[in-house]
Amino acid sequence: MSAVLGSLIAVLGTLLGSLSTYLFQQRTAARAERVAREERLRQERLTAYSEFAAAVSELKRAVVTAWLRRSDQAGLAQALAEADRLGALAEAARFRLLLVSGQPEPLADAAFAHMDALRDATDRAELKTREAEFEAAVAAFVTAAAKSLVPVQRVTP
Repeated sequence: MSAVLGSLIAVLGTLLGSLSTYLFQQRTAARAERVAREERLRQERLTAYSEFAAAVSELKRAVVTAWLRRSDQAGLAQALAEADRLGALAEAARFRLLLVSGQPEPLADAAFAHMDALRDATDRAELKTREAEFEAAVAAFVTAAAKSLVPVQRVTP
């Protein structure tokens, strides 16, 4: 009888150990899945932020080029077409940024809004001043974006 009782206790102990192992593995797997999902979202946001900063910087370059070619009608038309194309890309990057972040991005909007100020500059000195303001706006956007992209903590087994 004691051999049967000992065997029964051993079987119950084994079952309890297996159940607890299963539960811990489920919890670890769920946590790992959550962390992986958060990391994918962080990577998407990183890509969206960097693509927007690059697109708006390229747009600035094209707007300045158009401003510098305003006395050359043939060069101006080509520069304006390029600025228009890059403006559409920057706008698309801004929309993607909004979709990925899920919230308004006022610093991105502020950087984008500097295009009108660049275009309306009256002389080179004002153009340089407005370029510096644009670069400060983009730097503020990038700094805020970097702070919002806190790395996801890794799961240890």
